[in-house]
Amino acid sequence: MITLEDLEKFDTQKVHEIYDIWPDISKKSYFSDIKEINLEKCSHIVFAGMGGSGTIGDIFSSILSKTDTHVTVVKGYHLPRTVNSNSLVVVTSISGNTIETISILENARKSGAKIIAFSDGGKIQELCLNYNIEHRNIPKYHSPRASFTSFLYSMLRVLKPIIPIVESDILESIDTLKKISKKINSNNLTIENPSIQISEWLKNSPIIYYPWGLESAATRYKNSLQENAKTQAMIEDVIEASHNGIVGWSRKNNFQAILLRGVDDQKTTIERWNILKEFFESKNIEHIEVISENGNILTKIIGLIYLLDYSSIFYAIKLKVDPSPVDAIDFIKNKLNQHQTK
Repeated sequence: MITLEDLEKFDTQKVHEIYDIWPDISKKSYFSDIKEINLEKCSHIVFAGMGGSGTIGDIFSSILSKTDTHVTVVKGYHLPRTVNSNSLVVVTSISGNTIETISILENARKSGAKIIAFSDGGKIQELCLNYNIEHRNIPKYHSPRASFTSFLYSMLRVLKPIIPIVESDILESIDTLKKISKKINSNNLTIENPSIQISEWLKNSPIIYYPWGLESAATRYKNSLQENAKTQAMIEDVIEASHNGIVGWSRKNNFQAILLRGVDDQKTTIERWNILKEFFESKNIEHIEVISENGNILTKIIGLIYLLDYSSIFYAIKLKVDPSPVDAIDFIKNKLNQHQTK
């Protein structure tokens, strides 16, 4: 079992202290005096960002999935050709210096699309000032991945005029974060902590199965395991995997299966979960179910992300790994910067 001494020894930059106050950060960010966008509606929104910023785009895509708004999430250098003067491009980079996202900002400016950018300063803020592009400065907490709720809830406030989510749903999600925090934060380092339960169960690389609507939670968990615990992870849509990925379990391997379920998944999805579990049990394949909280789609997603992000930190401590450094990412960024300066 993880002890407070373990946490203090291996989490040298104390990222867990930021996760402990995620509910407070969320509430503070949403109720800040940050200026809302002056736009009544938009038929096409592009969310551009990498890593955690990209996951924020995935969450907005889930929120907007049952509306008439066409949503595109871009994780890379290029905008789709469908972007025009009727599109809104939402650019997010927590550092403000993400190379791919800067490229999107430059391309969006040339496309004639409406643009709004979010960052904690950096080159993106500088470009926005130079080109008179709307920009919102959002404070970073500790690291980009730890700043997830600061950016998500600030963006929910800024984009409120064009995002059809009622405020009561946002408040419900914040209340759910508070409820979850009491169970999983660093003041409860016991086996009753559900995040610790997941980290204690983990011993190999997981394959994370998810239903439509919860892809953002699965992607975020994969990323958090990779960044915090320095371990590989994969994600699979539970329906699509039934047509291909499931065959990979025919041979003995070192993977573990995590079934990421919505508390009220659709009937056909529940049927697929039951069949998948029956298959796993018949093959003695180790698996665990993680079920969302009750509530709207934002509540489900952010609740899962909080629970699973903290489990990735606890798993890092279990592996005696410092969750904060990301040397491999720094290596790639440094190489890219060297190429740009040549």
